[in-house]
Amino acid sequence: MSFAFGIGIGTQNNQGEWLEVFYQQPVMTPDNSLIEVAGNSLGYKGGNQALQVTGDDLNALSEALRQVGNTEQASLAEKASKSTRPVVVTILETDDTASSTPEVYLKLHLISHRMAKPHGVKLDGIFGLLPNLAWTNEGAIDLNELSERQLKARLEDRILEVKSVDKFPQMTDYVVPKGVRIADTARVRLGAYVGEGTTVMHEGFINFNAGTEGTSMIEGRISAGVMVGQGSDLGGGCSTMGTLSGGGNIIISVGENCLIGANSGIGIPLGDRCKVEAGLYITAGTKVALLDDNNELVEVIKARDLANKPDLLFRRNSQTGAVECKSHKTAIELNEELHANN
Repeated sequence: MSFAFGIGIGTQNNQGEWLEVFYQQPVMTPDNSLIEVAGNSLGYKGGNQALQVTGDDLNALSEALRQVGNTEQASLAEKASKSTRPVVVTILETDDTASSTPEVYLKLHLISHRMAKPHGVKLDGIFGLLPNLAWTNEGAIDLNELSERQLKARLEDRILEVKSVDKFPQMTDYVVPKGVRIADTARVRLGAYVGEGTTVMHEGFINFNAGTEGTSMIEGRISAGVMVGQGSDLGGGCSTMGTLSGGGNIIISVGENCLIGANSGIGIPLGDRCKVEAGLYITAGTKVALLDDNNELVEVIKARDLANKPDLLFRRNSQTGAVECKSHKTAIELNEELHANN
């Protein structure tokens, strides 16, 4: 069984190079019949390929898909056959490293469509395949062609608005998942996984290959590679350290029902039901004073030793400035548990 399939409507520059692709109905783990039809209609011979197709190709694909009962993709192929923009059929036999821009866009769509979760598809090497573009009210434009397009718009008494200059577009120009609120859509990139019930307020941000399981209030930053558990809240201006930061490979995550206070941040994965005091940034090497039920010091440890542990409260002592940790467990029990895993 193949990994993914998509019929995409895209944009190319004047040299015929792909800039971006929109997949309305991507398919993960498509049926063998779909791939067989693509092989017979489009000459697909296997492997990972992005096939630029004509209207005739798409009509033949549509007819063949209807014969095997795949009416959804048949209808999409029929509609795409009338496109004035270039059309690509992307077939990924395996989840190998992408080799083309249409392949990258299909993988990003799979995540934003909630078909795959962050870290569930292979995204290494994608930056070299994503051109840096001007994202405008008229779509994606090659930066080398932007000046002429701006002049053309002015001569026609129009304004070409450049909304951003980036490798990634905003997610909502491609996918709007069910059951979410996003106050500023420019702050959620394509390739974000936004779980049902999530609210992203104006200062919230979700990078690609990152997101929420659902029912979360996001007023802070979810960096690349970070997943936030069900029921957790990120306060205004807070930050999660992504896997791209410093070239690290530690996967930062936030457990269920956590609270990361305003202007705080984490560089370790949090377990369930943890809290980080407002304004406190915890990195893996932060020295943390482990306190007992009487607020007496048990031991000073590094924050990385508390990674993924549940029911922790991280705070800063307002008199000494020391970072402290208390647990719903007694600190002695927690300390014994930590040392038992050494």
